[in-house]
Amino acid sequence: MQRKTRGARMRTASSASNISRRGAQHAVLIGTLSSLKVELSVLIIIDTIIVFIMSWIMLKCGLSEWFAFPITMVVALAITYAFSRGLTAQLREIRDAAEAVSDGDYQVRVHGATRSRDEIGQLARAFNLMAEELEHSDTMRRDLIANVSHELRTPVSALQAQVENMADGIIEPNEANLESILTQTQRLGDLIAFLLDLSRMEAGAASLEITTFNLKDFIEETTEPLEIADGGHNHTISMTVPDDIEMEGDPDRLRQLFTNIISNALKHSADGSEVLIKARVDKPHDTVVVNVINYGSQIPVSARGDIFRRYVKGKGGHPGTESGGTGLGLPIARWAAQLHGGSVRVVDDPRGADFEITLPKHHHDDAEGATDGSAEGATR
Repeated sequence: MQRKTRGARMRTASSASNISRRGAQHAVLIGTLSSLKVELSVLIIIDTIIVFIMSWIMLKCGLSEWFAFPITMVVALAITYAFSRGLTAQLREIRDAAEAVSDGDYQVRVHGATRSRDEIGQLARAFNLMAEELEHSDTMRRDLIANVSHELRTPVSALQAQVENMADGIIEPNEANLESILTQTQRLGDLIAFLLDLSRMEAGAASLEITTFNLKDFIEETTEPLEIADGGHNHTISMTVPDDIEMEGDPDRLRQLFTNIISNALKHSADGSEVLIKARVDKPHDTVVVNVINYGSQIPVSARGDIFRRYVKGKGGHPGTESGGTGLGLPIARWAAQLHGGSVRVVDDPRGADFEITLPKHHHDDAEGATDGSAEGATR
């Protein structure tokens, strides 16, 4: 099917708006009740009563039944047509809006049908929610491409300049210059790994390499590079993790999980403040519960679901990824947890933002398969 031009999509949206206005004028009954079946039943009853009354009156007036029957049928059809126009107008509006969305116009919305209380109104409201989500994802995806392109260009340009200078003899291939080149290649590697994680999350699945490891040693290894990268912010990462917690899981995937959660806490903590990591074993559920708390910063209850949506970035003290982020750190963290049959959520804590990570202590073979498609739904 050929894609419509912008003008055609605008005409489609305008047509849907006009249809909704016409439908609202004729929908005297349709949409006023909570069930379409009830509305149609009432319409049939009204038609029957009117036909009966008209037939009785015309027969009383002495008209032949050969005249009375056609007249009552025409009146019944006219009443049904008048009532049904509201129904068909709403369906046409939804159809036109769906066609516009299929052609890439995510700004179109259904208006008239949303006023209905029946199943058609519910469908219209669900359609609008879907269109809003598609518009949001499309906008953020464009931003992501721009951000990643910029982030890739920077180390590539730096590498090119340094290698050219070495080739021309402008700079010496000494330890400092080679270390700078290594730093840029590591940055490129991190960006490529990030894009690979994104593609795996989009697919909704990834393989796991399950091993047994000590949780405290694992968290210490994970936080060490984060403390180095923290630079001059003077954050303190405190840990209250028992020495004897042994658990099963994929260290690489779980490192993604803890790195994203802890780095998010560092980004949203004031300089010189503390980030606390606590861990405990929930024996009745055979799980390990880890809390990552950054003091002072709070996440409103209304925003706790949105921060795990893909491409959502925080602004001005709001939850999410700060400047330079892509809005994918927390969704990837939740995806990694769900691959293990675990979860990540924000819990109430008067001290600050508290991310609670729950993971099974022992890996179950069905956990990976059961959560293959769950990461997609969790970010919606």
